[in-house]
Amino acid sequence: MTTANSRLAEFFLEHSRKRLLKEHWPRLKACVEPMTVEQIWWRPNDASNSVGNLILHLNGNATQWLVAAFNRDPDKRDRSAEFSATGGLTAAELLNRLGATIAEAEKILNRLTVEELLAPYEIQGYHVRGLDAVYQVVEHFGLHYGQIAYIAKSLSGKDLGFYRELNKTGRAK
Repeated sequence: MTTANSRLAEFFLEHSRKRLLKEHWPRLKACVEPMTVEQIWWRPNDASNSVGNLILHLNGNATQWLVAAFNRDPDKRDRSAEFSATGGLTAAELLNRLGATIAEAEKILNRLTVEELLAPYEIQGYHVRGLDAVYQVVEHFGLHYGQIAYIAKSLSGKDLGFYRELNKTGRAK
């Protein structure tokens, strides 16, 4: 591959790691760690998901789209179970499970090549390139982390403080 392609792949993977591993994941943990079991599994209505469901779902998604896909492992995901769960796991147990998957995802993001990013994959019935799979996981994680942050903020009634640096620089205005 050309140097330009390699540089572009490096930049894409660097940004993907930053968003997933340095922003979304630590902030999600900060939101969930103080939650009680009741708060983890609370649903505002039957059409909505609990924080527990969202964490199980993020774990299933990252496992399927990054870990299994790039390791060429069989897809063992049970997506419906992610949404039908109604309890049984604490915040620590859920975060440990997702944390193990995030650690595997980090290894993959650290080793991906241009060829793997351009290679075709079939994931969840979709025909995608590796680049699509990485983007899907980072974007998907950000979407559901945002839902979890909203629930955490609603429960605590406090600012989560994730953008304090903007106040110090004047960029918050």
